[in-house]
Amino acid sequence: MIAKFRLLGLAAAAVAGIFAGSDRGVAQGYPDRSVTIIVPAAAGGPTDTVGRLIGESMSRTLGQQFIVENVGGAGGTIAMARVAKAAPDGYTLAVWHIAQATAPALYDNLKYHAINDFDSIGRITDVPMTIASRRWKPKTSRNCWPGSRRSPKVSPMRTPVSARPRICAR
Repeated sequence: MIAKFRLLGLAAAAVAGIFAGSDRGVAQGYPDRSVTIIVPAAAGGPTDTVGRLIGESMSRTLGQQFIVENVGGAGGTIAMARVAKAAPDGYTLAVWHIAQATAPALYDNLKYHAINDFDSIGRITDVPMTIASRRWKPKTSRNCWPGSRRSPKVSPMRTPVSARPRICAR
């Protein structure tokens, strides 16, 4: 767990280095005032936690306050619209959650363009994902996935995440 926090700290330092050496309109003394990190989710969840860890590390590394602001609602699109309208000066950042990648397919008339209105600064974490359904009990897990009957080594119930999600679908 401590290694993950160190990795987040290194990622924050890398982001700071990108800003410091960037020619994208960021002044040499960046940041010379507080920076806002918009988290497109409610406080207390995993996206908020990552945003706060990154903000804390960047505050220590760069000597300025990084303020985390949670803007929940509409699958994160309210927050991202706000970031898209901010001045392109590096003082309003966003935690780009995986939901933002699917927003154009799910929402009509977004107030921003998911590709053209944002620049990626750097990757800060990996998010494991699984497919899930309402709890149900198949006869055996081997009946769920093609090929699993042929090989005893293939099991949809073995995943690298800590929980054992039920990923069988009919």
